[in-house]
Amino acid sequence: MSGHSKWNNIKRKKEAADGAKAKVFTRIGREISVCVKEGGPDPASNSKLKDLISKAKANNVPNDNIDRIIKKAAGEGDKNNYETMVYEGYGPGGVAVIVECLTDNKNRTAGDVRHYFDKFGGNMGTTGCVSFMFTRKGIIILENEGCDEDKLMEDCFEAGADDFNVDGESIEVSTDPNSVYAISDKLREMGYSVISAEDSMVPSTYTTLSDEEQIRHMNLLLEALDDNDDVQQVYHNWDMPQEDSED
Repeated sequence: MSGHSKWNNIKRKKEAADGAKAKVFTRIGREISVCVKEGGPDPASNSKLKDLISKAKANNVPNDNIDRIIKKAAGEGDKNNYETMVYEGYGPGGVAVIVECLTDNKNRTAGDVRHYFDKFGGNMGTTGCVSFMFTRKGIIILENEGCDEDKLMEDCFEAGADDFNVDGESIEVSTDPNSVYAISDKLREMGYSVISAEDSMVPSTYTTLSDEEQIRHMNLLLEALDDNDDVQQVYHNWDMPQEDSED
């Protein structure tokens, strides 16, 4: 289970770096906007939109916000045209980094991401240079409300999850990435409090940094990427020191 707890630490750090809920809302809103333009505003006929609505709810986006984004994207007034771009590279000390973006100007975004890698002691590579070190999984975080682990295991497997790990005040549930939001909905219906649910890239190996300057630069790289409006998700395999992974 050590890999699970390391991933949970990384996820907690990333969530802390995300900061204000408004930033999370904006990123999910951009995903919904693109999805509506590609497949229409009806979740009954647009299965990806249905999943994104579940994702938004799992991340506590208000229903009014979701409805407003869908209506705006379906109307003629929204002229934004975003495309998905994925960049891979190495941070300080060889930490593997994947950056997922939605952008209306891929030249600008590529230049920004490359600049961050260069500035903080890393280098942006080619497609596939680090993604082989990650496995795509669905990750659901539940509140640990003192539930019985036998009952939890029964409920998780009944909902379709692959595995779970109890870690202090939270429970991490891993799933097939294509089913994460449906399983999140089922667990919520069973009475569990869902903190977040996402389709994630989980590292198979981890890199430890011992040099203080590399640690500082790695934190600055993650902060710079997080502050860029085009960046949707950042995945990495840095095995963070415990004191750096606390909320």
